[in-house]
Amino acid sequence: MFTSQNYNKKGYVHLFKSITVFLILVAAADLIIGYVYHYFYFKQTSGWEYRTKYSIENTKADILIFGASRAQQQYNPVYFEQRLNQTCYNVGRDGEPFFYHYGILKGVLNRYTPKIIILDIENAVFRQNESSYDRISVLLPFYQHHKEMRPIIELRSPYEKFKLLSSIYPYNSLLFKIAAGNLKHYKGQEEDIKGYLQLTNALDEPIRKVNLPEDYILDSNLVNYFRLFIKECLQRKIKLYLVCSPYFIDAIGRDPSMTLAKGVAEENNIDFFDFSRDNAFLTNSKLFDDTVHVNVSGSQIFTNKLIDSIILKTHSPIN
Repeated sequence: MFTSQNYNKKGYVHLFKSITVFLILVAAADLIIGYVYHYFYFKQTSGWEYRTKYSIENTKADILIFGASRAQQQYNPVYFEQRLNQTCYNVGRDGEPFFYHYGILKGVLNRYTPKIIILDIENAVFRQNESSYDRISVLLPFYQHHKEMRPIIELRSPYEKFKLLSSIYPYNSLLFKIAAGNLKHYKGQEEDIKGYLQLTNALDEPIRKVNLPEDYILDSNLVNYFRLFIKECLQRKIKLYLVCSPYFIDAIGRDPSMTLAKGVAEENNIDFFDFSRDNAFLTNSKLFDDTVHVNVSGSQIFTNKLIDSIILKTHSPIN
């Protein structure tokens, strides 16, 4: 006998089957689309994402240069190779916080141990800022196959490990960049020299007085990973140099991040080279692209001055 109870039971079974089929189709679509994204992401031959991938999975350079834009656009690896007779690659990336630098380091050390690491330290590098966590997104494509980087990536949000169950999620905002990197769209526009991107503008303005903010909140996570970065280098017996590259500002006061970095360097007997108040740069605006980045001419002078400092320190009787 047909009853409403039987009807409801059949209806629930049908609904359950429909939902199950739908979820299977969604999961299958996620896997397929995610696989396509993954394939083309790691097939790139130029551009920002390619340089990140190359830094993590390919470079075996003796010397690596870490930092944000002030590393990527100011340290020319060619001069290091010519004068120190060691291979060099610039793994810096514009706008990235210290989480990114430590993530790259973990990926590198999972494969090999470089001989020298140069880490660029800039003003406010440890300042608390929500964007520091948002920018971890550039490392999402490496979550699945780089377990050593997962603690960094999971800092992005409390739900990140669950979001990353999706194969598509790591590539959500990268479609254009992946396409450009595969089509060589970046060639000629962002041609790099061993990871270094040269700047060609010549600033023509008088130097300005700038009051450095002396009281802001330091992000304990950023500071912690800075200390871990140093610890990893010391444990692997990598020669680490901390460097503050040139600014074209007449700075008044002391930046808290810089003060902290110098203190930690001293605690660990790490060399810290500070070019932020170097008169060779403060008196010549034409060596700069803007007030915080030297141009290609300034890069040549700065890189060679840094190499001079490294050579002098290396041959110092104290060492």
